Amino acid sequence: AMEKSRPLWDNPLQFVFACISYAVGLGNVWRFPYLCQMYGGGGFLIPYFIMLIAEGMPLLYLELAVGQRMRQGSIGAWKIISPYLCGVGVASVVVSFFLSMYYNVINAWAFWYLFHSFQDPLPWATCPLNSNRTGYEEECEKTSSTQYFWYRQTLNISPSLDASGRVQWEQALCLTLAWLVVYLCILRGTESTGKVVYVTASLPYCVLIIYLIRGLTLHGAVNGLIYMFTPKLEQLSNPKTWISAATQIFFSLGLGFGSLIAFASYNEPNNNCERHAIIVSLINSATSIFASIVTFSIYGFKATFNYESCINKVILLLMNTFDLEEGSLTADNLNEMKDYLMATHPQEYAQLAPQLKNCSLEAELDTGGGGGGGGAFIVYSEAIKNMEVPQLYSVLYFVMLLMLGIGSMLGNTAAILTPLTDSRVIAARFPKEVISGAVCFINCVIGLIFTMEAGNYWFDIFNDYAATLSLLLIVLVETIAVCYIYGIRRFEKELHTMVGRKPNWYWKIMWAFASPLLIISLFIFYLTDYILTGTLQYQAWDATQGQLVTKDYPGYALAVIGLLVASSTMCIPLGALGTFIRKRLKSERVSTI
Repeated sequence: AMEKSRPLWDNPLQFVFACISYAVGLGNVWRFPYLCQMYGGGGFLIPYFIMLIAEGMPLLYLELAVGQRMRQGSIGAWKIISPYLCGVGVASVVVSFFLSMYYNVINAWAFWYLFHSFQDPLPWATCPLNSNRTGYEEECEKTSSTQYFWYRQTLNISPSLDASGRVQWEQALCLTLAWLVVYLCILRGTESTGKVVYVTASLPYCVLIIYLIRGLTLHGAVNGLIYMFTPKLEQLSNPKTWISAATQIFFSLGLGFGSLIAFASYNEPNNNCERHAIIVSLINSATSIFASIVTFSIYGFKATFNYESCINKVILLLMNTFDLEEGSLTADNLNEMKDYLMATHPQEYAQLAPQLKNCSLEAELDTGGGGGGGGAFIVYSEAIKNMEVPQLYSVLYFVMLLMLGIGSMLGNTAAILTPLTDSRVIAARFPKEVISGAVCFINCVIGLIFTMEAGNYWFDIFNDYAATLSLLLIVLVETIAVCYIYGIRRFEKELHTMVGRKPNWYWKIMWAFASPLLIISLFIFYLTDYILTGTLQYQAWDATQGQLVTKDYPGYALAVIGLLVASSTMCIPLGALGTFIRKRLKSERVSTI
């Protein structure tokens, strides 16, 4: 294996910080609490930790060990293991390129919200007035002020994918700023990331601790925590619970993107990558649980606030309609009074019934979150606007999102840059600053698609389809390659040289049997899910109703989805085919000589 000129990391701690900065992201502070809410509260932790042991730690260790041993980025590392596997590294780079194209848009949105966080009142706190200044905007009245700010003032979203609209210059500027920040962090290639990761890895924890202290003191926070820690064990019989747990572990650790291999390739050859794999995976999972406690305290506050507001509106409506004495109707006796009024004033109550909302704290908690990228902005901004000194908590939250997003982007760009700088042809002709700048510029220009009026629909396409199947196939080939092509005994000896001891039976069983079977199961599930779904659909914003509606993807969108999946997965067989043809031609030339 070709040696790096020098290790990037000043010390092993810096490497751990880089891995944590990359792995801990929006998936931990947003996606995990959402899945926890969807699939049985505390009960979701059971399949989650089983998947961590069976899938997360072994595959993380494998990728770190391969990168550290081969001292190359993803393309070079798998080429050394077998020339026929060069396509695996190329597939990882393609997937990382797709991810970089759309993921930095989240940072652009975070900048947008951060800039608006200094206003008093916050712009998403109330609905704006209409053009005549005689009332509120009609679209905002049909939804909520936070959803209106997201869909109309942030995205200016079109009614469907077909109405592409124009580029939103405010979002385009925010995206340019996001890419400029990333470029400054990687200015000297991946070397400069070593200085940045201390901030991007540690600052989110400081913000989460502040939010934890504030969250636990909020009115109704305990309702959210009870909801989180009350396990719904019946969800354990739901296959989607296990699939979601496995997928969450898989993606939150960033397996298959090539970033971890790139980071590990800059380690000292004798670095204890086994210990670091365990530390990083445990910190990653602990962060998810810690963030869930913070998020569910916010859920509880938001749900309690909405529930009590609903109760107060019902009380006010009943008191005004039936001319009741003030104080005679309370939240405690509301149901009894409703029964009494229905019995004594049946006609009036029947006319009023459609306006009386059925207030339920459980229902509010059930709908507290949202799985998409927009949920991280809508739900938190909804809770923040009702806090004391909302500007402070808004600034803290969106700075945290930026740190998480930039940390993940450093890993994504490292996965692209390391193979490029490893290439003697490219590295000899261009300095690192030019290579880094070119990658950022190309991604930024293509990313302008996501700032159009239909950009959020394209964002969802990339988020849902650019990586899922491709990454599963990449990691499956990686484990098979190490265990059955390179040879697990040979790999075992090299780990002994690096770490100082051979891997125990747990690692070998997981690498050779459990993890590949698990990945194959996930792969089959996703394929059958896509097939059984029939026509793929997406959620479009209907301004006239003030809500999301389901629509079928048009033909050209389906073609793009197919292209996204094929362009990365086909790299693996095409790389093997290309190597076979080159070797065949070479042998024929030798035989003719």
